[in-house]
Amino acid sequence: MSIPQTTREYRLPKVDGFHNLTLVDSVPIPKLKATEVLVKVHAVSLQYRDLIVAKGEYPFPQKENLLPGSDAAGEIVALGAEVSGWSLGDRVCSNFATDHVFGDPTVELVGTSLGAPVDGVLTEYKVLPAHALVRIPEHLSYEEASSLPAAAVTAYNALLGLHPLKGGDTVLVQGTGSVSIFGLQLAVASGATVIVTSSSDEKLEVAKKLGAAYTINYKQHPDWDEEVLKITNGRGADHILEVGGPGTIIKSVKSIRFGGTISVIGFVAGDADVSQLPGLVLSKSAILRGIIVGSRTQFEDMNRFISTVKLRPVISKVFPFEKAREAYGYKENQMDVGKVIIKVSKD
Repeated sequence: MSIPQTTREYRLPKVDGFHNLTLVDSVPIPKLKATEVLVKVHAVSLQYRDLIVAKGEYPFPQKENLLPGSDAAGEIVALGAEVSGWSLGDRVCSNFATDHVFGDPTVELVGTSLGAPVDGVLTEYKVLPAHALVRIPEHLSYEEASSLPAAAVTAYNALLGLHPLKGGDTVLVQGTGSVSIFGLQLAVASGATVIVTSSSDEKLEVAKKLGAAYTINYKQHPDWDEEVLKITNGRGADHILEVGGPGTIIKSVKSIRFGGTISVIGFVAGDADVSQLPGLVLSKSAILRGIIVGSRTQFEDMNRFISTVKLRPVISKVFPFEKAREAYGYKENQMDVGKVIIKVSKD
């Protein structure tokens, strides 16, 4: 096939809401550098981050007139002159931060995160550095694979990164958002006992079908930390995926076992008084670890795991490329469990 010269892409000329998403036609595709590839984007998945970026509420730097989106899956349609190890037609995802190949993040590496400090992936064709790419597990569709770069890698880094869980561990997962659901699936596949909290009995039923051993409706049990201790016979959870932030972290520390690991991932529960936090962490010898997605090598490790256990992401709804605003709206008001996907390519 001939190499395309232009692409259609979405831009955010203003950031006071996703109603500003603007589809731009006939945008010239940059000429490939020697170490870059051109990817035909087949699917893009949406994150909570995409919503707050569009609203101007993202607490970290983002460029003006942004091309949004961080998570995509596609196929290589052109190769730079010095690219090796990749072929035309290879099915790929990009790492969330394109230059974060291995090791811990740095200011410079975080600055290469797609869809905020640098342009993202909500486009028909995307130029990417070859060192950012990972192969898509063979059993996954493009739509399923597009859900992996942010949410799945974050969950994998939290549970199987610095302090990996082991079979028989107890994992507490807050809510049924993207990271939490991947955390549930990865933990179950690793032989852990998983506890899931939510305000929705319907979502908790989905969690049970995905392998959750215990569920807690935190509206019915506002002192859910006490329920966790009951379930674990007073021991506490070995790992906690903390997505609520200040609004939930005190209860998380009360729920963790001595020496257990709390992975701090989000802040969806809002603000609260956390003045007790240092003392509680000390009293539990707890490990409090912030997670900024993960490296390309972790992505590769995760994909081998996913391929081995044939894990399949949960998809809620798929929207066509031209309906990106509707997809954002559905994500904002989502009442069910699963990823919201934008299908970019029609073939």
